[in-house]
Amino acid sequence: MIYLMRHGADSPERFGGWSSYGLTEKGKEQVNKAKIDLKNKGIVEIYSSDLTRARETAEIVGEHLCLPVELRPEFRETNNGHLAGMLKTEAAKKYPGKYFNTLGWDEPWPGGESPKMFFERIRKAWTGFKAEIGLKEVLLITHAGVINVILCLENNVVFTNKKLAYRIGEAEIIAVDNLDK
Repeated sequence: MIYLMRHGADSPERFGGWSSYGLTEKGKEQVNKAKIDLKNKGIVEIYSSDLTRARETAEIVGEHLCLPVELRPEFRETNNGHLAGMLKTEAAKKYPGKYFNTLGWDEPWPGGESPKMFFERIRKAWTGFKAEIGLKEVLLITHAGVINVILCLENNVVFTNKKLAYRIGEAEIIAVDNLDK
């Protein structure tokens, strides 16, 4: 089984994406509560996006499970370029109307990647990851957008940036069977 976990809450006033901002106190509380559910899952390895909010989540969980964390930059959230970490009020002035769901499929964020590039990056990373880990019980700590793509791939749902297929809560844990379908 592969357990996917979204990081805890980060600043609601800032754009996420490739932001270097970490967890809020609320986010740390969410992770400390959620980690209890992972104790008896048989997890033998922990992997995480290298972005600060995911890495901090992984460190809290790793300490709880007495496991090291291997960072995987390929599981970063969408690269939102110049908007990463920017206050949303500032972004509204500099880049009015720029949101993931307003981008064309091939249209990149200013200084970042397009929805198509994001999807292809995660598709390739996920396919390789599943082949690499085999049937081990592992935990991958990442981001809502990444988990959304993975769930679309696993459930044969067409991924689009125009409509969110899956809503993943902060510090939510989802189990995905790692057997090939």
